[in-house]
Amino acid sequence: MLFSTSRHTLTPSGVYLFHLTIADGLIALTLPFSAVSVIYGWVFGDFMCKLLSLIFEANFYTSIIFLACISIDRYLVIVRASETLKSRKRKCSWILCTAVWALGSALSLPALFHKVIQLNETDTLICSESYEMGSAKSWRITDHGFHHIFGFFLPLAVMIICYSITIARLLRTRGFQKHRAMRVILLVVIAFLLCWTPYHITRMVDTLLRMNVILNNRAVRGSVTMALTVTHSLAMMHSCINPVLYAFVGEKFRKNMMLYFQRTSL
Repeated sequence: MLFSTSRHTLTPSGVYLFHLTIADGLIALTLPFSAVSVIYGWVFGDFMCKLLSLIFEANFYTSIIFLACISIDRYLVIVRASETLKSRKRKCSWILCTAVWALGSALSLPALFHKVIQLNETDTLICSESYEMGSAKSWRITDHGFHHIFGFFLPLAVMIICYSITIARLLRTRGFQKHRAMRVILLVVIAFLLCWTPYHITRMVDTLLRMNVILNNRAVRGSVTMALTVTHSLAMMHSCINPVLYAFVGEKFRKNMMLYFQRTSL
């Protein structure tokens, strides 16, 4: 793998991108199981339900947090380069990555409450959350709240703040490379919003339905369930878009890729 062959020369953004690629790859491993469950129901048993839910949730959080880390690093490079150039150590980046993985793993622990459930209406088996200890409503609200805060609003706020300041700095400079960087930044934010906003809005509606805050009947429940399936699929496309935005769009990555293929063809 190209990233692994040059890990020792990676910049902090490169380190975050390396870990982002791992997180997105692990998310992709769960997609075939999800596709089968949409057609045939959950046929993989209770253990796989918990395991795949843990894998998905952990990498869901880490992937999005790494996007925020990249936005912070871009801000430090472009806006505060003179102040931080000597202090940006690769070792610190790897320590931060370890912390991100630990946080993502901790936030994914509610996935242990997932189990195989049979729907009364269709007798279809699904892998879904099932809180049986204490107040199920409180557990669900807490879980969904962490999902929205750490998986969307907080990273989005970091990205918007860092990239807004970065773009303001780029607008005061001249040069083709600066404008290319600004274009990539805009694409990153737009892709994030387009892929994840519909899913989180739908999940908020689902939470309100479960809390009986809004009208909950069979027709509404069915529509929200279908919307969750569609918007979840759209959100998963973000894992495929990330490598294109952060790697193939970058000129340095393309040069390294060409050099890599030249070496392997010899």
